[in-house]
Order: sequence, then C-alpha cells, then structure tokens
Amino acid sequence: MLKIGGIEMKNQVVLAPMAGVCNPAFRLIAKEFGTGLVCAEMVSDKAIIHGNKRTREMLFVDEREKPLSLQIFGGDRESLVEAAKVVDQETNADIIDINMGCPVPKVTKCDAGARWLLDPNKIYEMVSAVVESVSKPVTVKMRIGWDSEHIYAVDNARAVERAGGQAVSVHGRTREQLYTGHANWDIIKEVKEAVSIPVIGNGDVASPEDARRMLDLTNCDGVMIGRGALGNPWMLYRTIEYLQTGKLLPDPSPEEKIRIAILHMDRLVALKGEAVAVREMRKHLAWYLKGLKGSARIKDVIMEETKRDDMVRILDQFVSQLHMVENDEPSASVASPAAVAQ
Repeated sequence: MLKIGGIEMKNQVVLAPMAGVCNPAFRLIAKEFGTGLVCAEMVSDKAIIHGNKRTREMLFVDEREKPLSLQIFGGDRESLVEAAKVVDQETNADIIDINMGCPVPKVTKCDAGARWLLDPNKIYEMVSAVVESVSKPVTVKMRIGWDSEHIYAVDNARAVERAGGQAVSVHGRTREQLYTGHANWDIIKEVKEAVSIPVIGNGDVASPEDARRMLDLTNCDGVMIGRGALGNPWMLYRTIEYLQTGKLLPDPSPEEKIRIAILHMDRLVALKGEAVAVREMRKHLAWYLKGLKGSARIKDVIMEETKRDDMVRILDQFVSQLHMVENDEPSASVASPAAVAQ
C-alpha cells in the first residue's frame, strides 16, 4: 500500500488536487468511493498568510476526508514557509503538498508552480526550508519539465528527496504541453528508479486499465487520477476494485449518475450557499451528463439555472425521458459504495 511518512493509505489511488473542483463537497464523495488519498485544490501562500475568509474556507478539512493532502504554492521562501506553518498548526490536513507543476502564467510569473522545474537548487532550498519548519510530511507535485528542452524530472525529484520531501507526484507532461499530447510514463519510471521515496504517477489515467498499465510500466507506488474523475467518481471506485481484484465493474446507470450529482450539489449548497453552489455546479453537471444519450439538449438549459430545486427537476425529467426513449430495462450498473448517503 501507499505510505507517506507515517500516513498509510488503504490503497494506491489518489485524487489529484484540481483547482475549482477539489473542495470538500467533491473530496468527500471521492473518499466515500474508496479513494486512498484525496488532495485539496492549491492555495496561494500569500492568501493563507493574509487570512482572508475565502482562503480559510479552502483550508477546511472534514474528518471524513482523511487522510488528506493540502496543497500550497508560492515563489518566495519566507511566505511559503509561513503558509506551511499555518497548514501544519491550524488545519487537520495530514500532508502538506507543494505545487511545482501548475503551468498557468499568473502562477509561473510569480516564480511559483512549474517555474521551479528549471532549477533543482531552488527546489532543494524551498522544500528543505518547509520541511524544517513543520511536523507534517511534506510532498511535492511536479511535471516532468518546463518544455521538451528542459526536462529535469530526475534531478528535481532527487532534490525533493534530499530536502526531506517524503513523496513526489509526477505528471508526465511538460509545462509547455499543458494538458495536450501524451503523458510520458517512461520519465515517471526513471524518477521511480532514481529515488527511494514514494512516487505517484499522474497523467493519461482515464480508465482502470490505464492505472494498471501505469503501475506495471513505471513501478510507481500510487496512481493519481485527475480529469478522469470529473463527474465520474465511479472511475476511482472501479480503479480500486480493478487493481485489487482484477474485476472490471460496469459503468453506473443514468439514475445513479444523477443521484450522486444531486448529492454533490447539495453538499456544495451546504458549503457555499445556493447562489454560488448552483452556478459552480453547472460545469460539474456537464461532466456528470457526459456520455448519456440526449444530454446535449439539457446542458444549455442547465447553464441558465440558478435554483437548486429547478436543477433537480430538470435532471429528474431527463432521466425519466431516457427511460421513455429506451423503453427497455435499465442495464446492469455498478452500485455506489454503501457509505455514500442515500
């Protein structure tokens, strides 16, 4: 099993720290679907230090989510250390993760995120400063390199290990690639062979079979799933089952998809209030509906909705219409874990 410092996960599956997605509402669903480790979306070091209300809310951890990794980013050593101390002393997160993979210009221009990929010495200095200042395990999430001409994944991972980092997650793309092209799993394998700390592979894991292939090819210690779980926490559940038993469970029924989507929305409402939650839920619903026959016709309607009850009515009507069109018995589907609220 995957173990980071003294934190032991019950399996090798990790939910990636996706911005705008991995708040407590979705993380808890991922945990209920069996995920070994869930990661919170990244938070700016300076925002943590300034302590504004929204940032403090982003640091909230439900006990049911644990073990959980809370990710921070920044380019200044002093502010990164101070932010890490806040996470260490004032939150119940289990792991402090440092982002050195975010490719967006507003982050890299601040000498943060993927900008670190160009300088193993800075990685060592920053990570060691954080490690010395906190008691919780410190990990790093990185990409393989800045661009095709600057791929220093092995050197960077070694710097993390020397600095006292207790695991490294490696996305097999460069900053230049963003989310295009293919993830290079061979470099993840090279990183695994170069360090003794746990290595978590990330990139192009869109099915349980992909997760198995990544583990077999790279020998990495864990598999991090990001976009494959958008609107699809069953991907996490199915991957865990497949890795443990070799059994490939079927996809969920439309009813089950909509049930969990509504549960997700209701948790967001409890977290952020109806007005904010329903607007935020629009993108999630587009993901939950992906692949369902006839869903394109209601996506435009959903994007205009502002009320929770109206959204539920639209979704329920959609499922009912699916049955009328098919006029068949529902296909076999994977049941969600019993832990998920009915």
